[in-house]
Amino acid sequence: MARLNLLEETRFEKLPVTVFSDPQSASLNVAQRIAALIRKKQETNEQAVLGLATGATPVKVYAELVRMHREEGLSFKDVVTFNLDEYYPMQPNAAQSYVTFMNENLFNHIDIDRNNVHIPDGTLSLEAIPEFCLAYERKIGELGGLDIQILGIGRTGHIGFNEPGSAPNSGTRLVTLDDLTRRDAARDFGGKAFVPTKAITMGIGTIFKAREIILMAWNKKKASIIKKAVEGEISSDVPATYLQLSDNVEFILDQDAASQLTRFDTPWLVKDCVWTEQMIRKAVIWLANTLEKPILKLTEDDYNNNGMAQLATEMGPVYNINIHIFNKLQHTITGWPGGKPNADDSQRPERAEPAVKRSIIFSPHPDDDVISMGGTFIRLVDQKHDVHVAYQTSGNTAVWDDDVLRFVEFNIDFSEKMGLDQSKMREMYENMRKFIATKEPNQVDTPEIQSVKGLIRKGEAIAGARFCGLPDDHIHFMALPFYESGKSQKNPVTQRDIDLTIELLQKVRPHQVFAAGDFEDPHGTHIVCFNIILAALETLRKTEDWAKDCWLWMYRGAWHEFETHEIEMAVPISPNELERKRFAIFKHQSQKDRPVFPGDDSREFWQRAEDRNRETARAYNKLGLAEYEAMEAFVRWKFEN
Repeated sequence: MARLNLLEETRFEKLPVTVFSDPQSASLNVAQRIAALIRKKQETNEQAVLGLATGATPVKVYAELVRMHREEGLSFKDVVTFNLDEYYPMQPNAAQSYVTFMNENLFNHIDIDRNNVHIPDGTLSLEAIPEFCLAYERKIGELGGLDIQILGIGRTGHIGFNEPGSAPNSGTRLVTLDDLTRRDAARDFGGKAFVPTKAITMGIGTIFKAREIILMAWNKKKASIIKKAVEGEISSDVPATYLQLSDNVEFILDQDAASQLTRFDTPWLVKDCVWTEQMIRKAVIWLANTLEKPILKLTEDDYNNNGMAQLATEMGPVYNINIHIFNKLQHTITGWPGGKPNADDSQRPERAEPAVKRSIIFSPHPDDDVISMGGTFIRLVDQKHDVHVAYQTSGNTAVWDDDVLRFVEFNIDFSEKMGLDQSKMREMYENMRKFIATKEPNQVDTPEIQSVKGLIRKGEAIAGARFCGLPDDHIHFMALPFYESGKSQKNPVTQRDIDLTIELLQKVRPHQVFAAGDFEDPHGTHIVCFNIILAALETLRKTEDWAKDCWLWMYRGAWHEFETHEIEMAVPISPNELERKRFAIFKHQSQKDRPVFPGDDSREFWQRAEDRNRETARAYNKLGLAEYEAMEAFVRWKFEN
C-alpha cells in the first residue's frame, strides 16, 4: 500500500527523484555515494572512473569529499576523472576556467594522480578539436566507461553544455552556447560580451553510457526547468528530458528545486491532502486561475473535476469555501501599510497602534527600496510615519567605468571654476583613465574607482529617498563589509555585518522592518542581506522587548513577485503614486537605460516594477476583487518564538 501511495504521488514524474531538505544534506548524500564507490573499487584493486561537473551545484559535494580525504583517509590515488566540459577558447589558468575550478574545489586538496585527471582542452586549435574529442571518448571506453556521472542542469535544460537541439546519441564535441547560458555566466566574466561563445562538452550519448547518473539541482531558480525535465515530454528543446530514457538516472534535489513538481506544487492532483488554511487558499486560487473564473463563481463541479473533490467533501459546501478565501484575500488589501489609526485591526494586515510607527526600509542595493516598494515607501511617509531607509551595500560594482570618468571630469572642471587646487585630482584622473583603458574583464577596480562608483550610487540613493520625503538624518549608508570586496564574488558574512545592523536597529527601535525577500536575485546579495537582518533581529529579540514587537515584512525585488496565495499585505498604488514611484527610480541614473547587471529582462527597472505592480493588481481583479491601477505585495516573516 505504501508503494501504491508513492506511485500515486509521483505519477507525473518520469524518472526517479529524491528530495532533500537543503543542498547541504543532498550534497552529503551524493558525496557518500561517490566515496562508497571509490572504497568498493579499492577493495578489488580497481579504478573508480568518475564523471565530474562544475558550477555552483557540486561545490558542497567536493567539499565533503575533501573533508573525507583529510579526516577519514579517503584516497583518490586510483581514481580517474573526466570532466564534462570546458569553455572554448579558455586558458587553463584563467579564473573562469574549469581547470581552475576543479583545482580550487577538489584536486588541490586530495591525493589524486594528475595523470588521471582529464578536462577538455580549451587551448586547442579548431583543427585539433575533432581528434581530441575522439581521443576523450576512447579514453573513457578503454577504462570500461564512467562508473558515476554527476550533473547539474542549466536553465535551458542543458546537461554539460549540451544545449537545446543536441542529439541523444551525441558524443564529445565543440558546441555553440545558448544566449541564456552566456547571460547566466556573464557575472563571472565581467559581462556577457566576454563569455566565450563556444565550449567543448561530453555528449548526451557519452553521459548515457555511465553506469550511474546523478543530476543535482538546488534553489527555486532551477524549479521550472526541473519540472520540464522530470514531468515534460522528451524533447531536444530540453536536453535533460533525454534522461527519462535511462534506467540508471536519479535526480537529487533540494525542496526549492523540487517545488514546482506536481506532488509539491498542486498535490491535490495526485493524493489526498491535509487541508491547511494555506493549502486551501492556494488550491482555490489555482482553480480560479486555471478555469479563468472569479473565486465566487467556482462551483462544486469545478472542484470535483479538477482534483479538489476531497476539499469539497471535507470543508464544503464549496460556496462557503469560496466566500472564506475571497474574504481572506480582501483582508490583505490595505491603503495603510503602517496600520490604520483608531480602526478595528483584527482583519487588517498591520496593527492600528501605535498610530505613528517607526519603520526601517532595508535596501540591499541602493535602489531596491524605490524599485521594489517605492509606492509603499511614499505612502508611509505621506501618512506621517517615522520612516528610515538603510542602504546595506554600496552597489559599487554596478556602475559603468565611463560614468566614473564623467564624474571626476566634472569635479576637475568644478575645482577649476572655483579656483581650487586640482593637481592631485588630475593625477588621479589620469591614473584612472590608464587603468580603465587596459582593464581586464572582471578585474577588481582600484580603490579610487571603487570609491567614485560608491559615491555615485550614494548620491542617487539620497536623491531618491529625499524625493520620497525623507530628511537626510533618516537616510543610512551601512556599507556592510561582506560586500566591499570590489569584485562580483563577495566576502563571507562576519559578525561585523550583523553588529552594524544591530546598532542601527537599536538606534531606531522600529515597530516594523521592511526587507528584500527576493531570494531569486541572480546575484545573491538579497538573501545575504536578509539573513543578516534576520540574525540581528533574532539576537535582539532575546533581550529587548521592543524587538519582540517588531514585525518583519518582506518585499520582492525587480526579479519576481510573491504568488497571490502567499501575499499577506497588498498595498494599492494609485496612478499618481505610481508616477511618483517612477520618478524616484529615475533618480538612479547610473542604473537607467542599461544597468551593468540587467539579468534576463531587457526592460528598464522602472518598467519592470510598473509592469509587475500592475500584474499583481490584475491578479487580484481576475479573482473577483476590486480593480486597482497597481499593487505592491508583502509577506510577513514568522519568527519561531
